[in-house]
Amino acid sequence: MNSLTFHQITTADVKQLMPIENNCHSHPWSEKTFKSCINGRYFSEYALDKKQLKIGFYVGEHVAGEATLMDICVEPSLQGKGYGKALLLQFLQQVKTLNASKVFLEVRASNIAAQMLYMNHNFIEISRRTAYYPSAKGFGYEDAIVMSLTL
Repeated sequence: MNSLTFHQITTADVKQLMPIENNCHSHPWSEKTFKSCINGRYFSEYALDKKQLKIGFYVGEHVAGEATLMDICVEPSLQGKGYGKALLLQFLQQVKTLNASKVFLEVRASNIAAQMLYMNHNFIEISRRTAYYPSAKGFGYEDAIVMSLTL
């Protein structure tokens, strides 16, 4: 993973990152929503590998000493290789530079791999949002697990 470099996302990057967003989520953000999460209280970075290929990104929000991981994506063909962990660690490094004392995130109840990643970095489940996410299968809804980390 030491071959990764991280770069702040600008509105000009969003169009190139949208395929990753679309491939990672059954109900992805629109380009307009993604662009609205650049700058201001939001912070975000994408990761490049040594071939200059954009492999993933995260979007965070910082308000009143607390941070929220709004979105984190790794190109599906590259998942399972540690890139998600690298992005999460980069996000947490940025959170610390913002002097946040608490971090929050939501994850689909069915996304066990992501839950394990977060638990391995000391996030704990604090609540559930019943029927929060539209089902990936196109009918019904799925719970969101709310997790937090105290820094």
